[in-house]
Amino acid sequence: MENTPAETRLNLEHIEEPEEEEEEEEEEATLWSPQVFPHEKEVREQTDVELEMPCDDTRPLLQDRDPKGVNKVLKVTFVDVIAEPPSVRSFDRVWLWSHALFEVSRLWCYRLISLVLAVPVSLLAGILFAVLSCLHIWLIMPCVQLCLINMSWIQTVWGSVLNIAIGPFFSSMGKCCGGINIRLAKD
Repeated sequence: MENTPAETRLNLEHIEEPEEEEEEEEEEATLWSPQVFPHEKEVREQTDVELEMPCDDTRPLLQDRDPKGVNKVLKVTFVDVIAEPPSVRSFDRVWLWSHALFEVSRLWCYRLISLVLAVPVSLLAGILFAVLSCLHIWLIMPCVQLCLINMSWIQTVWGSVLNIAIGPFFSSMGKCCGGINIRLAKD
C-alpha cells in the first residue's frame, strides 16, 4: 500500500460569480452616476487608470500565502517527525491511521488556534509596527540627522587633532619600534 498524506484543500478556481448580479451592479452604477461631459471624460479615464487597484481578485492571496518563504522551516510532514526503520515496523493499518490522524489533527488544531488568535495578534502586530514606524520616521531619524548636522564641526576638529598631534606621535613610535628584531634561539 502506498502512503499518501491526508490533505484538505480549498480550491476556489471552479467557483464563478453569477453574471446577473454583475449586470445589476452595472445598471445601478449607470443610474446613479453623474453625467459626464466630453471634456471630463478624458480626465476620468486618466484617473481611473492611475487609481485602478487589483483588490477585486483575492484568489492569489488564497493560493500563495507565504510568497517570500518566511516560514520554510514549518513544512513538517508525518515522515519528518515519525519514521519507522525497516527493522521495526507497526501494522500497516496503524501506520496509515497514525499518518492520517497526525495530518488531520495538525491541520485542524492549527485552524482552530488561528481562528482564535489570528485577528488579535494581527491587530497587535499592526499597531506595534505602526508605532515603530511612526517613532522611526518622526523621532529617531530626525534626531540622528540633527546629531549628524551638529557633529560635523566635531568631526573636522577631531580630524585635525589626529593629523597634528596623535598621527605624528604614532608614526615616530612605529619607526622607532620598527627596527627591533626578535630572534628565538634554541639552546
